[in-house]
Amino acid sequence: MRDSIIKILVLLFFSLYSCTKKTTEQENIFRYNQIGGLESLDPAFAKNLAIMWGVHCLYNTLLEVDTNLHIIPSAANRWEVSADGLRYTFHLRNDIYFHDNPAFPGGKGRKMTAADVVYSFNRIVNPATASPGAWVFNGRVSGRDPFRAMDDTTFILTLAEPFRPLPEILSMPYCSIVAHEVVEKWGKDYRSHPCGTGPFMFHYWDEGNILVLRKNPRYWEKDAAGRQLPYLDGVEVSFHETRAMEFLLLKQGKLDFINGIDGSMKDLILTKKGSLKKEQANDIKLDKHVYLNTEYIGILMDSNSPLVKEQPLKQKLVRQAINYAIDRQKIVTYFRNGVGMPATKGFIPAGMPGTEHVLARGYNYDPARALQLLATAGFPGGRGMPVITLHAPDASVDVCNFVAGQLNDIGIKVQVQVMQPGLLRQMMSRSQTAFFKAMWIADYPDAESYLAFFYSAFPSPPNYTRFSNPVFDRWYRQSLQADNDSTRFLLYAKMDSLVSEEAPVIPLFYDEMLHFTRKNISGLERNALNVIDLRRVRKD
Repeated sequence: MRDSIIKILVLLFFSLYSCTKKTTEQENIFRYNQIGGLESLDPAFAKNLAIMWGVHCLYNTLLEVDTNLHIIPSAANRWEVSADGLRYTFHLRNDIYFHDNPAFPGGKGRKMTAADVVYSFNRIVNPATASPGAWVFNGRVSGRDPFRAMDDTTFILTLAEPFRPLPEILSMPYCSIVAHEVVEKWGKDYRSHPCGTGPFMFHYWDEGNILVLRKNPRYWEKDAAGRQLPYLDGVEVSFHETRAMEFLLLKQGKLDFINGIDGSMKDLILTKKGSLKKEQANDIKLDKHVYLNTEYIGILMDSNSPLVKEQPLKQKLVRQAINYAIDRQKIVTYFRNGVGMPATKGFIPAGMPGTEHVLARGYNYDPARALQLLATAGFPGGRGMPVITLHAPDASVDVCNFVAGQLNDIGIKVQVQVMQPGLLRQMMSRSQTAFFKAMWIADYPDAESYLAFFYSAFPSPPNYTRFSNPVFDRWYRQSLQADNDSTRFLLYAKMDSLVSEEAPVIPLFYDEMLHFTRKNISGLERNALNVIDLRRVRKD
């Protein structure tokens, strides 16, 4: 009923919509909406996309990820790695200043130094902070004095053992640089009184209604022509609760950008090939781009679990049969309107650096092969198999029902049980579900962030399936110490292929992001982590 109402509202709007002229004062303010609200603007708690976007506007990290997922300098001009791979030396810029804030003498923002990096990283790992990002350093950095400032512009990070993706991890919003004076002045309220060195400064936050950021007049970065960034005068974030309302406001010109659309609206806005319908293209444009997110079905592999002991899913042949039985292209075409790519090349998504050179072995749609495997496993035509329960979040019901139907076609009876996402994640973490629908989004642009999902030494999360394989573990450790990308990418592909062979997961599709903008917006940059960059945005 709710979806029908949304569709009717959207159709009515499209029939009545007429363009409205923007006022001059709106032209240099970039407006977007954040469904679900915003918990914090403290980078130590940048655990979701909403916080990451705000943090990216307000702060800098030592290194950052560009539009092609390359690691480039940011607050650090350059860096070196010792021969043993344990010590990273970062040389910082000398022209970066914190935003003005009452915590500083005279309220004037001071220069950022290497001591601020030390403070920021120690704050992340300090148990008193309770940062969900503590994992980026815990167990990786040296147990003794891991963060050091040699002088104002030289910062040294020491690892306990080599970890090749460290630069990628340091680009994460968790690793943003903060000022101790401001953090200590506000304490727990720092979440709503942020102060960084980024292109925009905090101005006002009426929680649940509007967040306002203003241009940082002392921002250090310039464009190729020597003009100071950012071009915008500010950013305003609203907090409307529905995708339908977001899209209506975009069409009215009251928003400049939205990220994604509601599933109930996709047929009104997109063709089956994932392009923008002609009637929508007069005033908005669509940018569809690879997103480092793999949607999958997971299978619990813990042989000591009562859920596994009596399950036919414990047999590799059955897991492989399930992989062959699913038509991933139909999922993308009919349930996603062409958004995404069938996941036929392993768990690591398309677009991840390295996959363009070396691909893992995966599964194509082959129901005849699935039937052969079931027969070999002792379940010809699925006979003798009990009903399997697939736990699914409510947003994935349609896809999971389709999967259940395809498995039923080869004799595997599946019952879909819908759950709230938070409860399902709890069950996954506690090994209380043997068959579950989930997604895995990259934290940083290195395939290690997907392969850690299967490393037996890790708990759940990330190892939700409790997968354990000594060969995989050995290759994983070798990859962390590989001194060149070719060797590392080859090991990644071997690990991904081994996972495909053992089939603890059934990858369904590699995701794509949908960014809708008004046609007067230019210069909006993004990468496959779905981090948007507003520094070079212009409103014509």
